[in-house]
Amino acid sequence: MKLSILIPVFNERIVLETSVQQVLRAHLPEQMERELIMVDDCSTDGTWEILRRLAGAHPEIRLYRHEKNQGKGAAIRTAIKHATGDFCLVQDADLEYDPNEYPLLLKPLLDGRADAVFGSRYRGSERTRILPFWHSKMNAALTLISNMFSNLNLTDMETCYKVFRTDLLKSIPIRSDRFGFEPEITMKASKRKLRIYEVPISYHGRSYEEGKKINWKDGVQALSTILRFWLIDDLYTAPYGRLLLNNLSGTPQYLRWIGDQVTPYLGDAVLELRAGTGHLSSRLMAKRLRYVVSDKDPLMLHALENRFLRTPNVQVAAIDPGDPESFEAFSGAFDSVVCLNVLEFESDPAATLKAIAGVLHPGARVVVLVPYKKTLFGSIDKPLGHLRRFERRELAAMMAEAGLRPVAVREFNRVGSLSWLAYGRILRRRRVAKVTLKLFDKSVWLWRRLDRLMPWPGLSLIVAAELDVDAARPRPPEGKAAPDLVASSS
Repeated sequence: MKLSILIPVFNERIVLETSVQQVLRAHLPEQMERELIMVDDCSTDGTWEILRRLAGAHPEIRLYRHEKNQGKGAAIRTAIKHATGDFCLVQDADLEYDPNEYPLLLKPLLDGRADAVFGSRYRGSERTRILPFWHSKMNAALTLISNMFSNLNLTDMETCYKVFRTDLLKSIPIRSDRFGFEPEITMKASKRKLRIYEVPISYHGRSYEEGKKINWKDGVQALSTILRFWLIDDLYTAPYGRLLLNNLSGTPQYLRWIGDQVTPYLGDAVLELRAGTGHLSSRLMAKRLRYVVSDKDPLMLHALENRFLRTPNVQVAAIDPGDPESFEAFSGAFDSVVCLNVLEFESDPAATLKAIAGVLHPGARVVVLVPYKKTLFGSIDKPLGHLRRFERRELAAMMAEAGLRPVAVREFNRVGSLSWLAYGRILRRRRVAKVTLKLFDKSVWLWRRLDRLMPWPGLSLIVAAELDVDAARPRPPEGKAAPDLVASSS
């Protein structure tokens, strides 16, 4: 295993060499390597020359430089980009924090209990330098406010020592350039529901005469950062599709509407494909004896494991809807499959439906939700990764080939198709604004009552289909069309 030690540096020529030597000599758990990713934030006091000499003498050091001073957060952002270890630890270039405490910080991560560990200067360490009263009170106040908005119970939000699993840290966008990094990463770790542990550390704080750089202005910035990222869900570095997934988590009424369409067709043993962060799963898994949530994205699998860690009837599985072999371990194991917003991402949706049929026993059901009407395909679909929108007859043919017989069909969310048409085909927008989603969610109570009365097509098509007792029934004769889903509408 490898630890990436991220070290932002700015004008630290007095203490730099001693600090780096301490980091290089610090004890690490057995068979763990280290790399020092040092980012000089345009130092002007000779720090860069010292760094180049140290990097030449120690191959563990990887050195980068900003041509313009940007701040601690920007330097950490650069360091994260170049990290190759299993874990990332933030280390200031001064002598305030003790690298000999790395094993203490890493233990919850190595035990598999934590995704992030914060070192607390206020949890009763045996050695802590007494700090100026008002500086300590400002830290305590910012931690309290951060806890109020993040719903965490930290004792030291502003601590430098934060250790993360690298894959998770790389997936979180860092926007703050200065000391706002601390409240930003704390708020985002909370919203991502990472398992955060806190361990006591020693602290040897510097005075401003000794080179301390943070001041009251950074306290004001920290407060604004807390409020900003409480309001904004900027949680993934992945493309827009991931952002929409997170935005939908803030539309509970819409998710309840979808859940109400799906629940009547579910049995006791259910598989959900592309469960994402599990927001809909938590509504569907109640009263099921076995509910398997699946995804192919390691970050989503991690989120699902955290969410359902103590839910005995829920199991997490890695299944790629585009890879039939990933279904084989579950052959005939389910009486229901939930396949919502899956087929539009697959290059061969017919093969996915066949794979779904393989995990059902005869008479079992699958509930499919797909984007409806090819004429609505536009500038929003493409950033989401949609390869297609479906027509009824096209989906009916794929289901017939897989041995699935529709028992209920519904066009869903007709008011949404108007917005999709306006945003994607007329205005050529690449996303639906979050405020629009919020307003829509607040009015779902009305739209769900009017949905069947609107005379135009829905945004989505929901089909509940049953696996035929004879799943291998013959296909329609050559030249004869597959049955239209209209015939089974309800």
